[in-house]
Amino acid sequence: MMDDTSPVRLTSLAHGGGCGCKLDPGVLTEILGAPSAFPMPKDLLVDAATRDDAAVYRINEETALVATTDFFTPIVDDPHVFGQIAATNALSDIYAMGATPVFCLAIVGMPVNELPRETVRAILEGGRSVAEKAGAPIAGGHSIDAAEPIYGLVALGLVHPDKLLTNAGAKPGDVLILGKPLGIGIYSAALKKEILPPEAYAEMVASTTRLNTPGQVLSRLPGVHALTDVTGFGLLGHLTEMAQGAGVRAVVDRAELPVFQTARRMAGEGIKTGASGRNWKAIETGTETPADWTEADQTLLCDPQTSGGLLVACASDAVDTVLAEFAAAGHEGAAVIGRVEAGEAGVRVV
Repeated sequence: MMDDTSPVRLTSLAHGGGCGCKLDPGVLTEILGAPSAFPMPKDLLVDAATRDDAAVYRINEETALVATTDFFTPIVDDPHVFGQIAATNALSDIYAMGATPVFCLAIVGMPVNELPRETVRAILEGGRSVAEKAGAPIAGGHSIDAAEPIYGLVALGLVHPDKLLTNAGAKPGDVLILGKPLGIGIYSAALKKEILPPEAYAEMVASTTRLNTPGQVLSRLPGVHALTDVTGFGLLGHLTEMAQGAGVRAVVDRAELPVFQTARRMAGEGIKTGASGRNWKAIETGTETPADWTEADQTLLCDPQTSGGLLVACASDAVDTVLAEFAAAGHEGAAVIGRVEAGEAGVRVV
């Protein structure tokens, strides 16, 4: 699994990995505090109020600029693959707004005295290859000497203001669809312990490097009301944000969740990241669970996803079209996972 150019495991240089190293949701809330009193421009269509995937600024009646940034420490040891995953993850926020990416800037922090130049070059090359595949070349960036390897992108995209999809548009009666299987955080924990089977590693890489391109198509489909991507806060965390943003009750059917088979087994064996527990603590109060709720259920539904799947809320008559768009883009694991109901904002698991 490790690239021959690196004398050390990249994951050994980081205290966490991928989106699992995001700040604790509760700590983040404390740090951010109250919203700014500064008056926001009328053309700033999306800001941090609903914790959406990106900020959006309307340039004119036909065009809005979508801007986001995402970076993290290594989730794998192969430097080229690390770069690919980080870039795919950053671009996902553009797709999650229904936009088309146009260009990127690189964010690079590397312990330059511990990593060979070839390793750093491979990380950047991995990111570049994904950005160019998405049609959004890396046009610049910034780098520093850091204690841990850090890589990511500022990603910029464009969307028609009327086609913009946010995480706050879900409506009672909608169906919930998830675009990728869960379990990436569990796989990353197993990789650090050196117990991840080769076939599971292959699943992990294939999923985390698959661009969420369906998002830019979903924004043009009637009946699609809300969109976000599932990353560091886990399925329940991001679904809670969606429910609170729209003031609805989201219902998740555990039996319908797409989950990597090996990840499901490992969850039952107690393998998980530290972030999954923090994610659960952040949303436990507003989440209704069934009587047979297990520790493995909690691990899977709160598992931090790196470059995770798109989460869609759409009308029932749009489901087949949405699933067809996912399949056409290679997301065969996309599945209906629940529904949206009227009621107190939050999540119910059945």
